[in-house]
Order: sequence, then C-alpha cells, then structure tokens
Amino acid sequence: MSREITRILVANRGEIAVRIIYAARELGIETIAIYSEADENSLHVQLADYAVRIGGPSPQESYLNIPNIIAAAEAWGADAVHPGYGFLAENPSFARIVESHDLIFIGPKAEHIEMMGDKVEAKRVARRAGVPLVPGTDSPIESVEEAKRIAAEIGYPVLLKAAAGGGGRGMRVVESEREMENRFLSASAEAEAAFGDGRLYLEKFIMKPKHIEVQVFGDEYGNATHLYERECSLQRRHQKILEEAPSPSIDDNKRREVIDYALRLVREIGYVNAGTVEFLYDEDGNFYFIEMNTRVQVEHPVTEMITGVDIIKSQILVAMGERLPFNGDDIPIRGHSIEARINAEDPENNFSPSPGKIELLHKPGGFGVRVDSHVYQGYVIPPYYDSMVAKLISWGNSRSEAIERMKRALDEFVLEGIKTTIPLHLRILERKEFLEGKFYTNSLEKWL
Repeated sequence: MSREITRILVANRGEIAVRIIYAARELGIETIAIYSEADENSLHVQLADYAVRIGGPSPQESYLNIPNIIAAAEAWGADAVHPGYGFLAENPSFARIVESHDLIFIGPKAEHIEMMGDKVEAKRVARRAGVPLVPGTDSPIESVEEAKRIAAEIGYPVLLKAAAGGGGRGMRVVESEREMENRFLSASAEAEAAFGDGRLYLEKFIMKPKHIEVQVFGDEYGNATHLYERECSLQRRHQKILEEAPSPSIDDNKRREVIDYALRLVREIGYVNAGTVEFLYDEDGNFYFIEMNTRVQVEHPVTEMITGVDIIKSQILVAMGERLPFNGDDIPIRGHSIEARINAEDPENNFSPSPGKIELLHKPGGFGVRVDSHVYQGYVIPPYYDSMVAKLISWGNSRSEAIERMKRALDEFVLEGIKTTIPLHLRILERKEFLEGKFYTNSLEKWL
C-alpha cells in the first residue's frame, strides 16, 4: 500500500541525522530536526527545513523524551519519523507510539524490534529458521548453580550475555568454575542497571572469532534480499572501531552460505525494512548467529560504497509502501570499502573522552574518499553523547587500494583542539595481521 511522505521528523542527532536529511532532500522530502539544549549549533539543526528544541542536554531530557518528540512531530506536521541508530531506534514502544499517532515509523515493525531485541527469543527464532547457533542456553539461566552445570556440559570457556541488550554490557567471559559466581553476579547487576533486565544466557566462548554481519532488507510484499556482508572484527570492549566490506575472511562459497542464513531469518518472521544479521565465524569455517539489529547500522556506508545502493533512501521508500528497489543477487560487489570511526577520545589515555572546541578542521577528499560527519570548524563537541565525530570511508578497486587510500585520507584529516582516534587507525592499518586479514574480535585489545 502506497503512503505519501512529505515531511520526516529526524529523531536523532549527529552524523546520522545529517545523513537522513541528505537522503530526504534528494527525495524531495522536507525534514524536521529535533535538538537538545546542548545541540543548538549542531549541523543537523542548520541543514533541516525546520528545527525544534525538545529538552535539556541529557538524552533523557531530549532524544529519549518520547512525549516531546511526538508533540514536535504533530505540531510541525510530520508524516513520518526516522529514528536513525541508537537512542530510540530499537525501542518497540516508541515504534508503536509513533504509529498510534498516525505517523509512519521508518524502520521495521514494532513486533520485530521486540522479538529480535530479546536475545533469547531471537535465538528461538533463528533455530526455528534453521540458522546455526553457538552451543548454549535457549532461555535465561535461573541461578549460578544452573550456569555451572551447563558450562560443565559444553566446556569452558563460556560467555555470559545479557538477554535484553548488547554493546558489551552485561557480558562476561568465564574460564573456569571458580570464576562463575562472581562473574555471573556482576554481569547480572550490570545488565539490570543498563537494561532494567538482569537475565543472562550462556554460550560457548569461541576463542578466535570473526564478526561478520549481513545487510538485509525486506518489504511488505514478502520480498527479502541482501546487500552482502561486512566484517566488523576490530573491536574494543565489544564496540566496533573499523569495518570493511566485503569481508576479507571468506570466499564466495562462504559468502553465499552466510547470506542464505541471514535471509532464512528475514523470511521466517516476514521482516520489513533494513536490518543486520550478525554472526561469529570460527577458525573451522562455521557461522553462528549472535543477534539481529533492527535498524540502520553505523557502518552502513561501506555497503553503499560496494553496491551503489543508498540504504537510507531505500528505508524511506520501503516505509512509503514501495517494493524493494533492488535485488542483492543482481548487484555485483564493486571493489572494497573500509570505514574508520573517528572518535573524540584519547587512545593514549585509556580512550578518555575529549569533548571541546574544534579549533581547526580539514576533511580529506579525493577519489574514493567519503566523510560522514556533523562537525565543523568552531563546533563545540558536547560531553553528553557518543564520542564519534566522523566516519571516514575509503573505497578502492581492491582491499590493498582501499587501505592505502584510507591511510592517505587519515594523514590528511586535521582535527585540532581535541584528541581523536586517528593515530590509532593509522597504527592498525600498518599492522601485518590487519594487512593479511589475520585478526579477530579480541585482536585489538592485544595490539593496544
């Protein structure tokens, strides 16, 4: 069913808000920026057709303030809401509230956000779809004693994970029975504090895993497709640092295998709009489903660079009731792309945040270089939000060309007045293990 969208409220900030505004403008759609007291001078506020201040500087007062966001959408005549990533993007209650006010939620159905947001339920769905899982529990663990019993059956080391969230919170590696009680209790307490849900599940800990994810898309007509995979194995404390597409770790046969697994899940639930199905890949060539993110990913630009598909535009078109504008199987992989997350952090000082004024800014350019950012010279980075200030994306005909182009662009990137992770990225790109593709989700912690 076709639905007209003429004005979108962008329920986010930073670079993703800017990215949504660009896509909407190219589709002839107006945008409403919401902003906090701390973001009055942010670029997304200046670029949008309309801008509404919705609260104080903290996320709770502003970007997580559902009543104020809905009031702004209604008062300024929005047809739709795009949540971006983070904040309310994977909050099923928000999606339902948006739709209950006769607004279009540019994302998946609320029930799919809810289903995939519960890690235990997501595993049940994956098993039903025939998608392989890491050996472990299908339901939350009731006690430390139960955790010890299951761990003894599948063998140490094991991983405790929060049932209701991600991002590394509520996650602990347990290497022996004597560590179980302490780590179980601390993981549960952290999960309760972060997500309001202290439930944990347990799975086998894979010693040298790769993190490979598949970009998927579905529409309301039952079509489901993919835009190939990304590798996101370089992480610090379970937070991605550098991503690339396609993965340098798999061949065409393995690529087809992981894509087929991802599409089984999408078709099993009738998923609509953009999503990412994430897998661990072990040294024996096995894929294991870990979670599905029901939103656009931070790292979506590398997929856009190798496919030529505008993922944000596609989200909007599918939300308008259009059929998927592409079929992944008909799109060849074009070259290689790498994304470096540039954060306002000091890698030499335990990655401490580095908010402040950008005194001098020069963004790199040239063939095959893209910068997604919301900062400008003179902009003051507030201390209240995520520390990412830019995403630097390179593209090349080959992985080696994309690496050399990224190194050139990082050398050219000037951000004075704050500390950034640029020096860290340059060090990563020089490492023999990275150049040879011999790195895992725990490699970066060892390199630092």
